[in-house]
Amino acid sequence: MSVRGIDTAAVRALHDERIDWRFKGMPTASFGSTVGEFLAQRPKLFEAGFVGPVLTLDRAAMEHNLRTMAQWCARHGLQLAPHGKTTMAPQLFQWQLDHGAWGITAANASQLRVYRAFGVERILLANQLVDPAALRWLAAELAAHPEFSVSCFVDSLRGVELMTDALGSPSRPVDVLVEVGAEGARTGARTLAEAREIADAVAKSPALRLVGVAGYEGAVSHDVDTASLSVVDSYLQQVRNLVVELADAGYFAGLDEVIVTSGGSAYFDQVAEALTAGWPEGLPVVPVLRSGGYLLHDDGFYRVRSPFSREHRLAGEEAPFRPAMRIWAQVTSRPEPGLALLTMGRRDVSFDLGLPEPQVIRGADGRTRELATGSCHVRALADQHAFLALDGADPQVGDWMGFGLSHPCTVFDKWTLIPVVDGDVVVDLVRTYF
Repeated sequence: MSVRGIDTAAVRALHDERIDWRFKGMPTASFGSTVGEFLAQRPKLFEAGFVGPVLTLDRAAMEHNLRTMAQWCARHGLQLAPHGKTTMAPQLFQWQLDHGAWGITAANASQLRVYRAFGVERILLANQLVDPAALRWLAAELAAHPEFSVSCFVDSLRGVELMTDALGSPSRPVDVLVEVGAEGARTGARTLAEAREIADAVAKSPALRLVGVAGYEGAVSHDVDTASLSVVDSYLQQVRNLVVELADAGYFAGLDEVIVTSGGSAYFDQVAEALTAGWPEGLPVVPVLRSGGYLLHDDGFYRVRSPFSREHRLAGEEAPFRPAMRIWAQVTSRPEPGLALLTMGRRDVSFDLGLPEPQVIRGADGRTRELATGSCHVRALADQHAFLALDGADPQVGDWMGFGLSHPCTVFDKWTLIPVVDGDVVVDLVRTYF
């Protein structure tokens, strides 16, 4: 086990997996080789026989994003537990932990089991866990592994009751954080009075231990105009108010640390400001940010909303995050003027928060060229086709085109083995587990 909080031997063993037909986009010539054997050949993306569409990750961009976020969090006194649901890739978890991440965030019990299969030691479960089978598994995992630390959310009296009944009298109580919600938003107690009742129920439970307060500001606002940012500030003040009220009532007495956590990838500057502002003397708050999208960034939703892409609070010298995802697809048809069809669709790329952005083209001469801004755009996606409207660009059947993507959370779940590139050389293959 690594001191970095993950089983590095288990991660290294991913290079022993054999490549075959299960992994879309991979070269036929790689079948039968282990990942490590294939990478030892220093394959090139356009010479090794990859078949389109193929998603790629840019190593330099990811390294930049990891360094940038780690330095920013350290400078502002924040811990980082990136949301692993974004990638579900243990290799990338290790990379985040290597760059100082405090832990990894999960969304459900299946993700918890993946994390534990790779020895992730500190996990935040950003949901209320009420499934009896999952709770019994968790209790057994805690009993068998004293180094394992997990905290999950609670947002209802019924949830506390179900957790307590399922866990019985575990050898180690399950740590929980009362979640603050908002009217019309997602999960979480809707009022502070309700949250205090939940905290009281946790305190009386023989199976649970209250260790902090949680929230998610991304559920209360989706834009970055002044009014939207004000809504986020108001919500985060409610989170702070609950922490102080529970502390004053003695709920955190005896704890070495009180976890206060929030933060997606759009408003983490405001989260930092709220969670690191002064706390009552003697209250050992550990402020934890849960942003997951920063590692890959994107060419859409986060490009506009990330604090480092716009004027933000707690400004410093940060360079903007760099988009690390690109998908390559071939032009398969030019059936009429002004239209090209490409070999990628909803089975391959995200489409919930923006369509793919055409960026580069690689013709029969093997040269890759930037596309002129506005020369084409994806107007629609079918299951396996992209409809490209041509506004000056003139791609030919057989050409490869590279597209930027929006919202990594709905890209990665479509790929199980993803090439990491340095230029056009494939330097790693990232395994995902959705």
